[in-house]
Amino acid sequence: MLRSKAKWNYVQSDEHAMPIDDSLSALTNQLLRQRGIHTKEAADYFLSPKLNHLHDPMLIHDMDKAVSRVKEAITNEERILVFGDYDADGVSSTALLIETLRELGAVVDYYIPNRFTEGYGPNEQAFHKASEAGISLIITVDTGIAAHHEALVAKELGIDLIITDHHEIQETLPAAYAVVHPKCSPSYPFQELAGVGVAFKFAHALLGDLPKHLLDLVVIGTIADLVPLHGENRVLAYYGLQALTRSLRPGIQELKKVCSLEGTMTEEDIGFAIGPRLNAVGRLQDASPAVELMLTEDNDEAAMLANQIHELNQERQQIVADIAKEAEAMLEAEGDILPSVIVVAKEGWNQGVLGIVASRLVGKYDRPAIVLSIDSENNTAKGSARSIDAFDLFTNCMEVRDLFTHFGGHAQAAGMTLPLNHVDIVREELSAKADAQLAPEDFAQVLNIDQTLEIQSITLEAIDDVNKLAPFGMGNPKPLFALEKETPSEIRQIGSKLNHLKVKLSADGKEMDAVGFGLGDVYTRIAPKSRLTIVGELSINEWNGRKKPQLMMKDLQVDEWQLFDYRGNRHLQKTVQDVPKDNTLALYHHPVPREEEWMFGTFDVLEVVEDEMADDLPLEEVDHLLIMDLPPSLERLSTLLHKLAPKNIYACYRTDDAAFLKTVPTREHFKWFYGMLMKRKQFHLQNEGPKLAAHKGWSVDAVEFITNVFFELEFVRIENGLVTLHDNPSKKDLSESTLYQSKHDYLTVEQTLYFSSYRQLRAWLEEQFNQGAHPKEEVINEP
Repeated sequence: MLRSKAKWNYVQSDEHAMPIDDSLSALTNQLLRQRGIHTKEAADYFLSPKLNHLHDPMLIHDMDKAVSRVKEAITNEERILVFGDYDADGVSSTALLIETLRELGAVVDYYIPNRFTEGYGPNEQAFHKASEAGISLIITVDTGIAAHHEALVAKELGIDLIITDHHEIQETLPAAYAVVHPKCSPSYPFQELAGVGVAFKFAHALLGDLPKHLLDLVVIGTIADLVPLHGENRVLAYYGLQALTRSLRPGIQELKKVCSLEGTMTEEDIGFAIGPRLNAVGRLQDASPAVELMLTEDNDEAAMLANQIHELNQERQQIVADIAKEAEAMLEAEGDILPSVIVVAKEGWNQGVLGIVASRLVGKYDRPAIVLSIDSENNTAKGSARSIDAFDLFTNCMEVRDLFTHFGGHAQAAGMTLPLNHVDIVREELSAKADAQLAPEDFAQVLNIDQTLEIQSITLEAIDDVNKLAPFGMGNPKPLFALEKETPSEIRQIGSKLNHLKVKLSADGKEMDAVGFGLGDVYTRIAPKSRLTIVGELSINEWNGRKKPQLMMKDLQVDEWQLFDYRGNRHLQKTVQDVPKDNTLALYHHPVPREEEWMFGTFDVLEVVEDEMADDLPLEEVDHLLIMDLPPSLERLSTLLHKLAPKNIYACYRTDDAAFLKTVPTREHFKWFYGMLMKRKQFHLQNEGPKLAAHKGWSVDAVEFITNVFFELEFVRIENGLVTLHDNPSKKDLSESTLYQSKHDYLTVEQTLYFSSYRQLRAWLEEQFNQGAHPKEEVINEP
């Protein structure tokens, strides 16, 4: 058995429901129903977004005031400053609004704070510099909703402040000239816009017409910032990806080149290539090059900036890997039991990448994570947090808001600064809240499975049907499908570090590959011929012009017990190093040999050297059972298997002196030997035994065994090696000899457990699980 890493939730669907639209496939109809779409009108709205589905920007709070003030500033040739943020959403927002204002003839510049010297959001020092530069109007994009102090500073300086933002609103709104924010706009129908979405609506209001030429910018921040892709966001993403595909902006064209992107752009191209590179700039330095890349009209400058950004992203990747490794080492040092909310802090960690590190920790440890960089001079800690689906980070942190100097964010992500002596308190308080709110199963990542498929049904046409629901993202996740109990024809690790998994599946002559990035570690935990249930996304693998379906695995499990065949292995210590240590038992039927005493420091060890022990031991079920040597009988092992009910069995035994390969006396052997004694009256075992063995083609051990069985049954006497017949031998069957029976028991053990094929061994073990303890033994080679 192999447990899934995530919690699987099969989405309920009425397969017999009437189709929403007869022109759509059954699969598309079902996926639409699972997304809450039940009418043809709603399906058309979802599958065929229209730009006229976008709402009137003037419905947003304070939009009229903001537009009037900007037009007044343009008329009066006032200097305007766009104050942005350093992530992909903030960068695209800044570029979009700058281009809009320049188009309107404004005197405008932009400012993005340095993450390391100024921190997040508007700050007093920057506003003073703006005032000194003659700025009379500041417009924030993707930031500012928590800038209460800075709004008052702007007033004191005689600067009008327009805040455009989308982050969570706190207790009160800043005292700004205007606050353009969907979430404080009761009359605005959609409240989930990204920062760049709000900037786009502002541009629409300023220009008077829908700014289609800005769609290639709005899609970047919308997808990179992980806002829900429904409603207006779906429209902006749908048309934005088309605009991005054909964009003539030199910066976007050069960015595509360094990302090796060609053809039709997808949400994954932004999420995994464009977005991370734009984010990398502000994570490591001043984010201005990312804005300049979006705005430049010079091809050479665009190429230079794109390559600079690409190199910064490579540097960012290495920094993330180094910090994540350090953080994981700190957590491992704390022992097996981690707090329900992870909080790690260290001096010298780059603040710009801590959100990514937090995401990695959430993925590895399945719990919320806060990662902080310590400033020892100021006795503060600053960093980022990421959460699991079941724990609202924003709400819970707001309940202990007094512990933070600065705090802001969403349900799943946040940034904060706090006094150094509050770090442990935050860990304790948030862990206590998580313990009170969550059950153990809530910590696991949840995979919502849309449908179970058969391999034969996975076609290029079916994948095209699924892709009608694109673009995918938050609020419209890419559908997940399950393939149940498939027996792979091949499983192997791939990648330079063997950290990925490739599974080849086949059914009725059709083959399909399933690839799982980052799943290479489960390779050693899948036994041959195990039936896998795989969860993943449908995709198309295109190679040399040929297209074929494939499944991108997200998780997998084995629902049945597994047999790992390590019989005869002479390098066992190395072989079993990948066997999980939790709830694992190494079983011995004889005292542990000296050369295997290392087992005591590796697994729990159980020695069952008597049959009575197997019956009397109060054993509990185990996940992993290592059978280290052969039992004296199948009955004993069957009893233990029934009690332990292992989910995985590792056959680790070997024999250097196999009875099965030697001459084993049959009844005819015994009959002949007894007749020989009746004729000769006596036989000297030491002197004549080897000659008899050579004459008959038996082994010397076989001759001694026959003699000892007759002695036990009182058929013969043995004195000083001389064997003679009893005058009055008892009337007993050979099976009444303990020696004879144990020999044949062990022969049966060897044939069943050691010299059997993998399939035969698995079948015998399966039988024990099915019938319980004390099976009737099969006697092999009965004389």
